[in-house]
Amino acid sequence: MPEDTRSETYAELAAVGPYGVHPGHALITMVEPHPGHEYAYNRWYEDDHYYAGAMAMPWMYAGRRWVATRDLQLLRTPEKSAIAQPVTAGCYLSTYWITAGRYDDHMRWTVTINKRLNRDARVHRDRTHVFTAFQDHEATVYRDGAAGPRDFHALDHPYAGLVLQVIDTDTAAGRPELLEWLRTRHLPGRLAASPAALVTVFRPTPLPGDRMTYVKQVEGVDTRLTLLWFLEADPRECWEAHFADLGEAVGDSGLGRTELVAPFIPTVPGTDRYVDRLR
Repeated sequence: MPEDTRSETYAELAAVGPYGVHPGHALITMVEPHPGHEYAYNRWYEDDHYYAGAMAMPWMYAGRRWVATRDLQLLRTPEKSAIAQPVTAGCYLSTYWITAGRYDDHMRWTVTINKRLNRDARVHRDRTHVFTAFQDHEATVYRDGAAGPRDFHALDHPYAGLVLQVIDTDTAAGRPELLEWLRTRHLPGRLAASPAALVTVFRPTPLPGDRMTYVKQVEGVDTRLTLLWFLEADPRECWEAHFADLGEAVGDSGLGRTELVAPFIPTVPGTDRYVDRLR
């Protein structure tokens, strides 16, 4: 007999709750495959986990993988990072959008499916989670106003690169002021005449207590902001002119300190392109 999929439950769930297009939440995960396992990790993630462990889940509606080849890793700052030790760790980045208002629903599903994937030996263990967190959306700032792709298009639009920036404040009370400065002053000025079309700003949320043991609990829940800069040019072509001093600009404001600025380019799905350029 066919397996019971409880189809009536899907009809009930689809009839209620939010179902807009706004990326109210994100999963941002930077991972380092262990030396010698780069090809195996890439194939496992692309051929299985990206779909079974992410895109097939309810309310996770967009995703994209990014890679930092060795030359891109060497552009990262600061040298002493609270995120990555060494700062070059984490050569793959995956980003996913989750429908606003559906975080709890998604988390209940993802915890259960990841337990099942582990039980079925469909998890590649020769990897380290350098920076993995579910995040709540705080703001999106656009270079061109109402023109161009919106944030909900960002993971499908063919952007040429992405910059991950992580900023910490000393206290939870300081984060709202930092966010307001970023949203109204810093980001609009940096985006003007730059190769970045938009920046999304998120704040991390704690992982559930029954998360997988190989993923450490999220740090900086009350003091951290995560920025994704979506670039229309290869980051290597515009790094010195537009991004090399991102950390300094935040530090000069006195509102926070940048713990990571890391450039990436998109992977090419279904291929092992760039895997031989990670080390």
